Amino acid sequence: MFEPVFESLRKATDATVKMQQELFNKWTAMFPALPMVPAAYDPLKFQKRCLEVITELTQKQRESLEGQFNTGVKTIAEAFRLCEAKDPAELRTKTVELWQKAFDSLRQIYDAQAKDFQTAVVKWGELVTKRAA
Repeated sequence: MFEPVFESLRKATDATVKMQQELFNKWTAMFPALPMVPAAYDPLKFQKRCLEVITELTQKQRESLEGQFNTGVKTIAEAFRLCEAKDPAELRTKTVELWQKAFDSLRQIYDAQAKDFQTAVVKWGELVTKRAA
């Protein structure tokens, strides 16, 4: 019953990842090679700032994945409660609600991923183009 849903979600996730990779590749191809990188000015400050950015981005990714996992567990629990329906109309209503919640959650996840990707690109752009302060 849920196999087509999981297959659709897998395909949507694969398509999103491919789109993000292509976007990033096209975006980075637009920048000419930089003559000097901030590391040439002060390698220790540059390394420290890189560590800060990586730590922050990793923390955000962990929080995002944790939220996705918790939402998935709740959805699975709700799916198992579908068998408690007393008649076909109630089953249909509960199923539609579950699907709406699942797709709304999926939309929120994709929005968050796009926003996180945009933030990461901005941070790395600033890190590479500005002197380490």
